[in-house]
This record gives sequence, structure tokens and C-alpha cells, in this order.
Amino acid sequence: MTRTVWDSSVGKKTVMAVSGLIMLMYLVVHMLGNLKIFFGSGEFNHYAHWLRTLGEPFLHYEWALWIIRVVLVVAVVAHATAAYQLSRRDIRARPNKYVHKKPRSSYATRTMRWGGIILGLFIVWHILDLTTGTAHPGGFQPGHPYQNVIDTFSTWYGDVIYIVAMLALGLHIRHGFWSAAQTLGAGSRTRDRALKIIADVLALVLTVGFISVPVGVMTGLVS
Repeated sequence: MTRTVWDSSVGKKTVMAVSGLIMLMYLVVHMLGNLKIFFGSGEFNHYAHWLRTLGEPFLHYEWALWIIRVVLVVAVVAHATAAYQLSRRDIRARPNKYVHKKPRSSYATRTMRWGGIILGLFIVWHILDLTTGTAHPGGFQPGHPYQNVIDTFSTWYGDVIYIVAMLALGLHIRHGFWSAAQTLGAGSRTRDRALKIIADVLALVLTVGFISVPVGVMTGLVS
């Protein structure tokens, strides 16, 4: 039964919708946590420490954080796999290019595939930079996320990578949220306008919220 659902286009779209909404909820919380950096190092570092003690004493140190990470990894892999397989299926179904040269879809729709690749590469870089410290500029300091963030956004390439990725994220959310709503049956003729407005607002708020951190470092507001 599970295999049959997964093999169908509807099943893959449903997996994409559910996994996308899981990642969207995480992004909202993650952005709010990131904004704590504007309240100083003490507040930001305390928040990072709290994430590791979440659920204690019922859960051991960092267990809740690892549960969140595992759920996110599963969501990302499921989302990317379903997207890739749907893309390949779409290409096989329409081997010839459209006769019409003028694009009829929105810019966000046309860039969903490239945006997904950009975001996938960004996730790898982001983990190596601020989680493991492998690709971190300067000396990575475990337990001092405030200083680590400043180190990253004190480099021109750190700013460029992050801002480009967040712009891609905004476009991805703008189309993805509305598409997920349609897949899960939330869309209708009367609700489509409201869903598109919500998608636009979510994309704008998340993009501005995330980009405000490197901008804060670049302008000296965060130092």
C-alpha cells in the first residue's frame, strides 16, 4: 500500500507538501531564534544552550535537538527525492520543448528546481560552517554561537552565500506554500487569493528576517 502511494504522482506530491510544511514550521521558529542575536551575545548564547537542554530532565542533553535534526533530515530527503522523481517523470512525459517561447508561469515557479539545488548546497555549507565548524572562517568556538555567526558574516563570501540562499528560499516558499495547499485540498476558488497572500507574506517575512542577521553584522548593528 505504501509503495503504491509513493509510486503515484499524487503520493509524491503529498510527500512534498507534508515535508515542505514541516520544514516551513521549522524555518519560522529558526528565524525567530536567529533574531535573538539583536539582543546581544548573552541572549543569543543562552537561547542556543536552551535548545540543547530542551526536554530535560525527561530527555537527556541534546536529545530533543537531535530528534529535531532527524525529523528535518527525513523531511529534506523525502522532499528532494519526491521533487527529483516528479521532475524526471515530467521530462519523460514531455520530451519536446513547448512551442510557446514566452513563459507563462511565475518567476518563482520557473526557478523551483534551481532554487531547490541552491538550498540543498546551502544546507550542507551552513552545517559545515556553524554546526560542525569544518568550513568556518577563523577559529570555530563551540558553545559561542554569537561569535561564530559574526565570524561568518564578517566575510564577503559568507554574506553572499547566505543572502543568495535566502532569496532562493523566499521564492521557493512563495510557490511551494500555495502548491502544498492545493495538493492537500486546502485550495478552492474562494480561498486561492487568501492562500497566495499568505504565501507572499510568509516568503517576505522569512526572507527579510533571515537576511537581517548578515545585514546587522555588516552594518555594525551586531558586533
